[in-house]
Amino acid sequence: MPRRRFIAFALVAATFTLLAVQAGTAAGPLKKKPPKHHVKKSPKPGMNATQKLGHVKHIVVIYEENHSFDNLFGGWEGVNGRTQADAAHTTQINEAGTPYTCLRQDDVNLAALPATCTDSTTGSTFTSHFTNAPFLIDDFIKPSDTTCPPDPNSAFTSPNGFAKGTGSPGGCTRDIVHEFYQDQYQENGGAMNRFVTGSDAEGLVMGQYDTKALPLYTYLHGKTHPKYVILDNFFQGAFGGSYLNHQFLIAAAAPTYPNAPAALHSVIDSNGMPVAYPPLYTPTGAVNRGPLTVVCPSPVPNRACGDYSVNTQQPSQQPFGAFGAKLPLQNGTTIGDRLSAKGISWAWYSGGWSNAAGIVNGPGWTNGPGPNCSDPNVIPKSPYPFCPDGLFQFHHQPFNYFANYAPGTPGRDHLKDEAEFLSTVSSSGKSCGLPSVSFVKPIGEENEHPGYASTPLGENHLVATLKAIESSACAKDTMVVVTYDEFGGQWDHVPPPGQAGGPAGPHDLFGPGPRIPAVVLSPYLTVPFGVDHTEYDTTAILKTIEQRWGLQPLQARDAAEHSLAAVFDARAPKK
Repeated sequence: MPRRRFIAFALVAATFTLLAVQAGTAAGPLKKKPPKHHVKKSPKPGMNATQKLGHVKHIVVIYEENHSFDNLFGGWEGVNGRTQADAAHTTQINEAGTPYTCLRQDDVNLAALPATCTDSTTGSTFTSHFTNAPFLIDDFIKPSDTTCPPDPNSAFTSPNGFAKGTGSPGGCTRDIVHEFYQDQYQENGGAMNRFVTGSDAEGLVMGQYDTKALPLYTYLHGKTHPKYVILDNFFQGAFGGSYLNHQFLIAAAAPTYPNAPAALHSVIDSNGMPVAYPPLYTPTGAVNRGPLTVVCPSPVPNRACGDYSVNTQQPSQQPFGAFGAKLPLQNGTTIGDRLSAKGISWAWYSGGWSNAAGIVNGPGWTNGPGPNCSDPNVIPKSPYPFCPDGLFQFHHQPFNYFANYAPGTPGRDHLKDEAEFLSTVSSSGKSCGLPSVSFVKPIGEENEHPGYASTPLGENHLVATLKAIESSACAKDTMVVVTYDEFGGQWDHVPPPGQAGGPAGPHDLFGPGPRIPAVVLSPYLTVPFGVDHTEYDTTAILKTIEQRWGLQPLQARDAAEHSLAAVFDARAPKK
């Protein structure tokens, strides 16, 4: 089918791109100067930042998956990256507070490397190939390595990843836990030194990608690239994982589940942890890894409690999956409601939506006329016409949790397939056919999520999307925001707002969490390449949309956050 042909092409491109760049050390100096920037001229000179935002007619938000800033963008020139990380925020400590000697690994490919380090700090001696320091994943798992799932429906059958030679190409690692209470334990009040101890993936959390080998980096250093600004102080809106941060992207708040079954509430120990991760973490008391916050009062200070849904739950309406309890329909206000009330056009475009939502013959539909789902990648036993791909992520569809977007409501028309976004862009020859606001969510195979997706392959899909926008009529007045939903459980050295040493910024008991990659592309930017050090979190996207179209804020968090308009004043980094 078309998606598989695209993936095959993208993977070949990614493989040659990344193999052509020799990986360096995780924190070493640049070995050569970055390529010179060539860029198209900017329209509308002489305007201030607010005026430039006012000239933007389309905002496109591309929402990728599960990488911290240091993990992916930490080697970009001019940013607060890996070379700025001090030992106090880098060296990882065990449950008792003692620095590890080595990084224990359970990723099947990293654990198989010859042991060169012995660690006796935990009372249970282990050996490893890795000392207690960041390392480049590229040095050990290359983009051509066959370590990705063999097919979408086998993605979750091997928790520690696929050994080389047993999977498909793409250089995948195992997945890494990224949940609400674990994240707060890992940050350790801003010390950022318990990522290893609070993770099921152990030392993998200190792995990083060679920034300059990434397809996005290559694209943004090519001739006539679009103007762009890296945001190196951009934090995920909430602690934890994808589910909650998608909710913060559209509503700036956690969902609620009043009168939920008691078993759904988390139970945390005296360290704030809800689970054991042997042999590195042993709970100090009873624990329960639930989707809801702990019952009030919290046994640990500064931890959210009550009826809030903070870890993955399923929608109560189609499309929904089998993993996790269903969340009752939500009735809160979203950015979609604000836009619709003012007559501003918008859409949420999700890869695989037509198949999953049963939109027969809609854009992206690949399952034929029935009576059974015919795409070979469909989740087995799916009832036609609800035919989700094996890597379609139900909890990445935040509007589907709200009553205003139930099947049969007017709001449902705003939920579309990513194929429609790409078709609209490609047909925008003389004028841009996109709505004023577009949210774009790639399907699992293309979203860069560790464990089931390839980072280079996902970046090739991202670059192809950016090139399509840039070559269309939309390029002249569109602001593209590329960011990630959350850190994916990976270490970052900068404490978030509200944590010791973090930048000043809005915060509460729900976040923000660690830094994540973010880049803005727009013809109205001041320089070909700039770095913006302003503090932002995910709700800054809401604030920007609200500012541009004169909308009221949704919550206190987006009301207090900075607008991304500041990127229009960003300057090139000092050399």
